[in-house]
Amino acid sequence: MRTRRQFLMDLAGGAAVLGSGALLPSLARAGDAQSVGPAGLPAGTLETSFLEALPGKRPLIKRTYRPPNFETPLEIFDQAFTPNDAFFVRYHLPQIPQVSAKEWKLEIGGDAVEKPFTLDLAALQRDFEQVELAAVCQCAGNRRGLSDPHVAGVEWGIGAMGNARWKGVRLKDVLARAAPKKDALEVISNGADHGSLAATPDFIKSIPMWKAMDENTLLVWQMNGEPLPHFNGAPVRMIVPGWAGTYWMKHIVSIDVSAQPCKSFWMATAYRIPKGKFPVVDRFLSQETDVNTPITDMVVNSLLTSPREGQRFKPGAQVEVKGIAWDNGSGIRTVEVSADGGRNWQTATLDQDVGRYAFRGFRHAFKAGTGAEMTVLAKATNRMGASQAFELVFNPAGYHNNVVSRVSVRVG
Repeated sequence: MRTRRQFLMDLAGGAAVLGSGALLPSLARAGDAQSVGPAGLPAGTLETSFLEALPGKRPLIKRTYRPPNFETPLEIFDQAFTPNDAFFVRYHLPQIPQVSAKEWKLEIGGDAVEKPFTLDLAALQRDFEQVELAAVCQCAGNRRGLSDPHVAGVEWGIGAMGNARWKGVRLKDVLARAAPKKDALEVISNGADHGSLAATPDFIKSIPMWKAMDENTLLVWQMNGEPLPHFNGAPVRMIVPGWAGTYWMKHIVSIDVSAQPCKSFWMATAYRIPKGKFPVVDRFLSQETDVNTPITDMVVNSLLTSPREGQRFKPGAQVEVKGIAWDNGSGIRTVEVSADGGRNWQTATLDQDVGRYAFRGFRHAFKAGTGAEMTVLAKATNRMGASQAFELVFNPAGYHNNVVSRVSVRVG
């Protein structure tokens, strides 16, 4: 494996900076024995991935420097809520300005409102009811690196996600002040980040008006009881619980209510899935075509956090199985665990329910057998009856990988 020093020497000038103006991540890193992702990632991905600390973050798994894309290590998911300094980082554009909370402004307008206006953070916090909600933010491409055959894009392992308590105001309350017109169709958001070249498509996203008016779609400034970290969208971001993280606009600076479908690159071309490939609960009708549809709600999924891949047990030893499950907000009904590669299944015990959009912990125990290897599986089912897949539903962008979680352990 190439060393971190060799990799950094390949960077032009040797003093590259992130688009935010911060120097390359801190030299702090864990030892070489630390895992930086599943073995199934494409050739070269593990060799160029390191545990690095962005400003305000503990060491995370570097997938790309520019723009910064950093993944949460597996061991962090032993807890229900993901600490702010361990929460994954996902950007599409490299220029990420530091937005002062005192100077931040949000412009609300568009062709489908009667009363456009601008507000600052003090007004957002003072003039609207404050609410708090636990929810998973997950990149649509989480586990993309495990696609077979491999596909283009950030080669994420299992950690492009996190669960937090978010505090802010309902988007619908803010929009009400702008008096949306009857023909309002989509709500379009834009953030302060941008590309290095004028020709780079700005990261602009939209959600249907009905989703914007959902009581759980929020504008938040607080995460796990603290102000949003810079690399997670400070000072204010949108959250759309149950939907893929692409709609969770960071550093939000403008909201337009439109009577027309948004035509941005990030809506019309990117973040789309083949029509009919997946069960879409929340349809985004104004953005659908005959062949594809925008990705919306997350599929049911789970992750084993214990035991770890390759962990060794003595015959007859107690094996503690732990993990997390999540979905689009329907809620987790059951998690089943198999200790023999899927031949037999037992129902795991679910941990406390901290919210239908949040991670749901689960646990189970069994005794190690006498064979040389055991394969532990976990399969989640939500309250709508949807379960994880046993085989990857392949799509060109590597979205919605919810293959049953699997870990092999050694006995002897």
